[in-house]
Amino acid sequence: MRTSISVRGFRGYGSLEAAFGPGAHLVWGPNAAGKTSLLEALVVCARGSSHRTVTDAELVRWDAPFARLATRREQPGEDPLELEVTLVRDGPAGGRKRIRVNGVPRRTAGLAGLMRVVIFAPEEMLLVAGPPALRRSALDALAGQRIPAYAADLAAYGRALAQRNALLRAIREERATPDQLPPWNARLVESGALVLDGRRRILEALVAPLAAAHAEIASDEGPLAVTYESNVVPAAGETSAGALARRLAETAAKEAWNGTTLVGPHRDDLAFRLDGREMATFASRGQQRTAILAFKLAELDLLTAQDGRPPLLLLDDVFSELDPARRSHLVRRIAGLPQAFVTTTTLDDLDPALRAIGEAWEVVPDAALGARLVGPSAG
Repeated sequence: MRTSISVRGFRGYGSLEAAFGPGAHLVWGPNAAGKTSLLEALVVCARGSSHRTVTDAELVRWDAPFARLATRREQPGEDPLELEVTLVRDGPAGGRKRIRVNGVPRRTAGLAGLMRVVIFAPEEMLLVAGPPALRRSALDALAGQRIPAYAADLAAYGRALAQRNALLRAIREERATPDQLPPWNARLVESGALVLDGRRRILEALVAPLAAAHAEIASDEGPLAVTYESNVVPAAGETSAGALARRLAETAAKEAWNGTTLVGPHRDDLAFRLDGREMATFASRGQQRTAILAFKLAELDLLTAQDGRPPLLLLDDVFSELDPARRSHLVRRIAGLPQAFVTTTTLDDLDPALRAIGEAWEVVPDAALGARLVGPSAG
């Protein structure tokens, strides 16, 4: 459970200090006031990166040279855990990042599982029918919190992919030759196979909680499943590494012509299937939203089952996207959690049962000094 957060020079915040107790925290204010940024700060502390952008420089306030975020977690029977993330801007698109856990430097991958979060944001309303990158990102975020080494494996794959693509472009432009590819093929295969196996493990673990969550909120709609749609499918007796190496060999000429890697986990996708049919092609908006809510609740249940400790639930202005029955179900789930954060433009938009159990915090925009949080213990 987060007990405090400190923010300096992050997004629209100049300075913020706040302490949070258990239960639901209702963060409200006008659009662009800083509600989403507060939740984003919690995500950055937990994961070392934002769920909204891959460019750290965007997170630093326009008039600040750096951003610093710190949060503290206290759990009964455990020593307090303090996380600090500092982002230094070096030009419009670049920057440096420093992460400390209880004062000790860590890499981003070293945060995996320390402070788990489940975030439900408006952009995820496109999870079923939107771009594949959105679904890959959702799966990778879950895998990174469930499998300790996954974040490091994914980062290694990203580095190998970038280097291999640069070499493929050079080969296409006749500045390099194909005989330089094997070392990068080997690195891509090694890390890519770990990513593929990790994703499949997570989806296998998600089968039961996803089916249960969907049946709980939409028992009349048939079973819900999420399948992994990969361009690297192992043959009988073949490992993921063997399948990826084979696919790279099969596409070698085409990749040299295109100057980019055409197969691998960066090209894979997920498919939501309702009663065996792919939802992206037939499901109504209501059915899609129900499936997405079930996915998030299953994610919450899967992470809780790992050690009995529920993750922090962050709901960014999603109540308006759900019908009354789904809202009531979500309120019941929130009431059973140690802590949750919910944003909204006005408290009147929230379910009365949620307002009754929640603690209200108002975000007041201030262009000159930065957004302010007005509540029981904000500074």
